[in-house]
Amino acid sequence: MSRDFGREKRLLTPRQFKAVFDSPSGKLPGRNVLLLVRENDLPHPRIGLVIGKKSVKLSVERNRIKRQLRETFRHHQMDLAGWDIVVIARKGLADLDNPELAKQFAKLWRRLSHTPSQPQGEPNPAKASHA
Repeated sequence: MSRDFGREKRLLTPRQFKAVFDSPSGKLPGRNVLLLVRENDLPHPRIGLVIGKKSVKLSVERNRIKRQLRETFRHHQMDLAGWDIVVIARKGLADLDNPELAKQFAKLWRRLSHTPSQPQGEPNPAKASHA
């Protein structure tokens, strides 16, 4: 898998975002950020960013955060295959400088890469055991 960041690695349509929002497989809270994740059937991860004016006031700050996020995602995407990820910014995210942002997201990507992904077709063993 290449480290590019083409259209196939982004959540683009409202329908794709809605799928993650409606039924996330997991939530990873971080400092000033929340990641909603959902398994996809693709050999690569996809990411969507939700950075609103309410949580990050200045457009230059929103754009800086998006650039940093995309860059850390690009470097860690090999470990994140099979996930759709929506990053939701919270207040205070703009107060972090670039190295701190990169460090925080690298930590979140590592946590997500250690989260077991379950293929859609397999039943959950915990649910099947008491049947």
